[in-house]
Amino acid sequence: MHRFVAAFMAVASCASIAQAQSSETVSTAPPLTLEQALALAGATSPSIEAANAGVRAAEAGRTVAGYRPNPSIVAETENVAGSGQYRGLRSAETTVGLALPIELGGKRSARIAVAEAIGDRAQIGTALAQADLRLAITQLYIEGAAAERRLVTAREQAGIAREALRAAGVRVQAGRASPLEEQRADVLKINAETAVERSQRLADVARANLAHRVGQPITGPLDLAWFDRVEGYGPALPIEPAGKLALAAARADVATAEAQVRLARSQRVPDVTLSASARRLEATNDMAAVFGVSIPFPVFNNGTAAVAQASAQSDQAQALRRAAELDSAQAIASAEAEVANAATSARNASGPALAAAREAARIARIGYREGKFSQLDLLDAERTLSETRAAAIDALAAYHDAQARRDRLATAAPNLQKDQNR
Repeated sequence: MHRFVAAFMAVASCASIAQAQSSETVSTAPPLTLEQALALAGATSPSIEAANAGVRAAEAGRTVAGYRPNPSIVAETENVAGSGQYRGLRSAETTVGLALPIELGGKRSARIAVAEAIGDRAQIGTALAQADLRLAITQLYIEGAAAERRLVTAREQAGIAREALRAAGVRVQAGRASPLEEQRADVLKINAETAVERSQRLADVARANLAHRVGQPITGPLDLAWFDRVEGYGPALPIEPAGKLALAAARADVATAEAQVRLARSQRVPDVTLSASARRLEATNDMAAVFGVSIPFPVFNNGTAAVAQASAQSDQAQALRRAAELDSAQAIASAEAEVANAATSARNASGPALAAAREAARIARIGYREGKFSQLDLLDAERTLSETRAAAIDALAAYHDAQARRDRLATAAPNLQKDQNR
């Protein structure tokens, strides 16, 4: 009996030392935090680059909208290549001058308003791209951290399975158990080692996906302390949809549609073209001034159809804005409830439930070692511990994912008024 206890304690001590050394080796490298991953991804993201290009295009469009129409050079020759006295160039009259279009109806200011609305929408598009990127990177980070935590758990379970096999072998050699126990423990050890290989592959894939998005290989571990942390207790402050990014995009679309209506109405006012020219008479070599005014006559297209089209698009944007307000309020309320429920599940699964499962497994190991519990009792306790650990990891991953999606909905809209006044 004493030899069996001493052998089992020696095996357990060696395994504990090996696990501690392995943990120290893993923890020596600095972890890649979530904020570091977000910063790296933002510097190389094609979506952010595309959104920034859209902002530059909108700024150039604002400059173009402020330009006035270009003048035209007018040149013509009359009374040439005819017959009689108009043969050749003897009676030619050459006129050279400038024609200047004059915009009426506030077309230029309307164009500028449309361009500024498009610019505001482009800035909101950049904020949307940043928020979407943050959500995507956060979810990849959660997936990678959960995979690493599952790998750590699988390795611990494999170590426990190896210790159980050694203990079963000692019991069989001492004649205190049948060889069936050793065979059963060997099967469990093989399954545990297979689970380690599977968890290792999943962790490698998750890290590779995250590395692909951040633009560089990930050599150190992820921040598992962040993954294991759940925010404090107590109800969170309710989130108001007003001023959030989702509504800002819908409101910017409304502003653009309204500016388009104003532009369409200004297009109904005909523009005036003024011209001033100098005419030279070939026969007498005299000069004369020529002035002209040109006004289009809106017979076929008076602009009413364009105004109707812009007004319908404005009504559509208004309806979509109201729908976005309803959807945003509902989505935020659902996200807050989901975060609260996920936090409760994560606290219970990673707190009392996990502690109870660990204590039950510890007692079962001691009882099995001393011959008070059967191997089936030990296996049942270890299986419960493994399932509780897996449930705790899933609950933590669900909590962080729900929090990331809630934060995406709660992202504040950018301050566009400051940008317009620059």
